[in-house]
Amino acid sequence: MGRAEFIAMMAFLMALNALAIDIMLPGLQEIGAALNVENENHRQYVVSAYLIGFGFAQLFYGPIADRFGRRLPMIFGLAVYVVSSLAVVFVPSFESLLLLRFIQGIGSAATRVITVSIVRDVFGGRQMAEVMSLIMMVFMVIPVVAPGTGQVIMLFGDWHWIFVFMAVIAVIVGVWMYIRLPETLAPADVRPFTVKVIFDGFRIVLTDRVALCYTVASTFIFGALFGFINSAQQVYVGIYQLGVWFPVAFAAVALFMALSSFVNAKLVGRFGMRKLSHGSLLGFIAINLIWLVVQVLGPQPMPFFLFITFFSLAMFQFGWIGSNFNSLAMEPLGHVAGTASSVLGFMGTIGGSIIGAAIGQAFNGTALPMVAGFFVVSVIGLVFVLIGEKGRLFQAHNKPV
Repeated sequence: MGRAEFIAMMAFLMALNALAIDIMLPGLQEIGAALNVENENHRQYVVSAYLIGFGFAQLFYGPIADRFGRRLPMIFGLAVYVVSSLAVVFVPSFESLLLLRFIQGIGSAATRVITVSIVRDVFGGRQMAEVMSLIMMVFMVIPVVAPGTGQVIMLFGDWHWIFVFMAVIAVIVGVWMYIRLPETLAPADVRPFTVKVIFDGFRIVLTDRVALCYTVASTFIFGALFGFINSAQQVYVGIYQLGVWFPVAFAAVALFMALSSFVNAKLVGRFGMRKLSHGSLLGFIAINLIWLVVQVLGPQPMPFFLFITFFSLAMFQFGWIGSNFNSLAMEPLGHVAGTASSVLGFMGTIGGSIIGAAIGQAFNGTALPMVAGFFVVSVIGLVFVLIGEKGRLFQAHNKPV
């Protein structure tokens, strides 16, 4: 397999997770109406239920992938994703939908944990950061096209067909992976699947200061993104009355993130992960602070062009933070890549979804809770980076790989 095909495959495997979230955002209102959800904030549970299943299941896929390899656990996860997606077509209630979304998240967790493990099997250091940036660039195409795709699907059918579409895409990606991807786990790195070995792997991950601190920092930063995803439909449609143009606005911001990932891939080999991610984190904080001040003191609601400008600038910084922080966390843990990806993914997803749910549930008809949430989590993220780096920013610890 060539490098381009490898990057594309890893991106599409990870993109199944983004697809499961973003494609249904235009349909939340219709889902709520069809299943008698009276409180509009409760529609956000469709996203939260998925993220909870996605987060907890990551703890198990890593140790399993370190024992049995990457291919079989990935195929199992994709099968769960497909079956649960198709089962949603027959749900009689909102509670049943949430249960199936939870199960769908369990299946999708394989695509996150094992994909990162595969990339770490093949690459390390700045090369991993470069490849992860390119994967994220392709991955970010999904938020660009998914909401619009969901909107188009509902022009020809109801919201159930969104889940059928997800199942079909997962089958296509799964067959591609089955045919083309060899096993990447080196025999020397196979770990026994015992309680002692699993907990020893968890201990290795959780006692590495750099890995742990970058993971916690990522958790808070991703919490901001989850908070926006939870309330995106309410902000764009409820506040700014975008209607069918909601997917276009969503896609515009995602394009900034994709562009950011592409630029990061070009620069990380030259400047290193720390210089780029630390600089973008400080930029993220500065933009969020100005955004918050304008939100509080300016006209209500903030003019849409100003809102989308601030948001796009913040997400451009986010694109540099995400892939580099992930690579920095995984770098010292290559010998336990599967377990490391599990633990770090679990913490990031569960913690981020809880933070995001808190931001989303605070929605009060204005964008203030979201903007304030962005600023607070960015400052907390900086605190943990400083702890991980012993107070020193921009200083590389490792030689380029």
